[in-house]
Amino acid sequence: MSDQIEEVDFALAAYREDGVWQLQEIASPAYATVESLAHALRRLPGDGGAVGMVAVDEDFFVLVRVAGQSTRVLLSDVTAAEEWELAQSAVDFLGLPPPEDEDAQEPAGDLGLLEDLGMHAMDMGVLIDDFELYPDEMLSDIARRLGFGELFDDAVGLTSA
Repeated sequence: MSDQIEEVDFALAAYREDGVWQLQEIASPAYATVESLAHALRRLPGDGGAVGMVAVDEDFFVLVRVAGQSTRVLLSDVTAAEEWELAQSAVDFLGLPPPEDEDAQEPAGDLGLLEDLGMHAMDMGVLIDDFELYPDEMLSDIARRLGFGELFDDAVGLTSA
């Protein structure tokens, strides 16, 4: 599974410093597992922790939010754990059993992990349920709602509409 790291579309960390959003790339292999991602995020100087955003193979995304010793995780599609080490590490971190139905694409984890930043759990659920969107488009929408959409779109090569 080690060559799966090459399938990562992007891995970014977002954090606020003096009230201003900052965005930086997360280097391999820091995004290989939820634990390594959380460790990398804790090293950032953010006012209230940091958010890791990893999109894999235009298939799914993982959000990891750290603040102090707290780590919160959201996996956009639990069935990705069948194929991807990062998704499996999210399922393991969350203490979930493997998905029983490989066609049951549903999120796993904390839909409300960004609520205090402006992305409510219900809105997150609706966004993830939109099967027409790719993970980068979903994360772009999240970034826009949190206040760093333009920074995000520039970083991943999406053009702002």
